[in-house]
Amino acid sequence: MAETARAARRRQVLLLVGATALLGVSSGIFETTFNNFLSDTFHLSAAARGRLEFPRELPGFLTALLSGALFFLMETRIAALASLGIAAGMMGLSLWGGHYPSMLLFMVIWSAGTHLVMPLQNSITLALAEEGKQASLLGRLGSASTAATVIGCGFVWASIDSLHLDYAAIFAVGAVAATGAALFMATMRVHSAGVRRKPFLVRPQYGLFYLLSVLFGARKQVFVTFGPWVLIKVFEQPASTFAQLWIASSIIGIFLRPVLGAWIDRYGERPVLVMDALLTILVCLGYGFAEHLGLGRHAVHLVYLCYMMDQILFATGMARTTYLDKIAVKRDDIAPTLSLSVSIDHLVSMTVPALGGLLWAAYGYPSVFLAAAMVAVVNGAVATRIRTPARV
Repeated sequence: MAETARAARRRQVLLLVGATALLGVSSGIFETTFNNFLSDTFHLSAAARGRLEFPRELPGFLTALLSGALFFLMETRIAALASLGIAAGMMGLSLWGGHYPSMLLFMVIWSAGTHLVMPLQNSITLALAEEGKQASLLGRLGSASTAATVIGCGFVWASIDSLHLDYAAIFAVGAVAATGAALFMATMRVHSAGVRRKPFLVRPQYGLFYLLSVLFGARKQVFVTFGPWVLIKVFEQPASTFAQLWIASSIIGIFLRPVLGAWIDRYGERPVLVMDALLTILVCLGYGFAEHLGLGRHAVHLVYLCYMMDQILFATGMARTTYLDKIAVKRDDIAPTLSLSVSIDHLVSMTVPALGGLLWAAYGYPSVFLAAAMVAVVNGAVATRIRTPARV
């Protein structure tokens, strides 16, 4: 019986690996292309790019409501629907993304699918993990996703530099990958991720986790919005450069994520999140002042390093997930709380880019990264307050 259960668990993990990998390919294609697509197609200013984050992040803010509205479905079914949303958004951008209103619509559809599937992937992974090895499994799944991202980035690099494909063709391939992920998710059968969930949940015991989510929402905009915009607008880098940087940082992440997961299981979440905050401060200062350090043409290489480090540090997010897993009052609290955390961090994400765009326009881009560094300081201070109950 135990052997049968282990075999069933292994099959579900393999299906999750397949879905995660295909979503990684799709994400690698989108994230390394979208900013350049906006710049080349619509010629946006930094302020306009910042304002665009409001509709892009709005579905993230609504994640708890979207997930709650689908509480009668199994988590794997919701993840399949979310993956189809990603596919629909990217295909819409492929076919009709050249018109600004259409781009907004399909960007929002893509965003809804992406933000809905993120917490569900973590919740399903925790449901499949053996006790005491949650972070290790999150690390291995993250490694698979990162490896797949390399494939997506490599496709973008080859598409632009060698195949000379346009953005429409690139987005279409990303849509096909996301559709494949939906098929994998739809075939999964995970018992503890298959029960009906609470539509909405808030507990005071999770207050520190909620605060970490708020700070993460502010911090991540450095990577999502303003970091790439520095490379595009200040250093005039093409989409193929982003693909190469993603590939380099993703290769590092393939090996780093499992090690980081094992470290979290052994030493806990607090040192990992404090380290993340300290390194993020250095990244922000590098972004903001590389051009002013007298490095000449090598300044862009420092920003390359910051961009890669910024992406690599996103792996520490698994520490927030395992922290929630350890403090959860009930196992079925995890999925709705993870969904709520996405909504919380996106409440911040919707406002920070607009404010950052105003800062950029009024005082120059270094001011944006000084503000981000201050947020990282607060994030580190909050992380030192993490306490988890001893595992029996």
